[in-house]
Amino acid sequence: MDDVKIGEILLPGEESEQERREKRVKRRFWPTFRRAARQIPFSRELVAAYYCAIDPKTPTRTRGILLAALAYFVLPLDFLPDFLAVVGFSDDVAVLTAAFAAISGQIKEAHYLKADETLADNPGE
Repeated sequence: MDDVKIGEILLPGEESEQERREKRVKRRFWPTFRRAARQIPFSRELVAAYYCAIDPKTPTRTRGILLAALAYFVLPLDFLPDFLAVVGFSDDVAVLTAAFAAISGQIKEAHYLKADETLADNPGE
């Protein structure tokens, strides 16, 4: 994936777009995560990003970028089909990595602690 396409995916969007993405992410995140957990090298960061994105205290721009990346992650049709084992999630990893770089430092310790708690209680979730 090239930088231009990733940049387009990560546009925060208007408030209505963020609300639509948030609903989609909340509905599809955990089923998608369970399928991808073994193939994503940064599960803790991904779950912390989820908690950061749905946290109303997170700045709007940060929420928008994370919701865009997470919406791409849960999208059933993306650049490379996710059923192609390791290769299928490589485009998702690229988008998520770019999102993490764009919001550097915005995921708070509380989000990581919630991620750790969730992963300890439900390793597949």
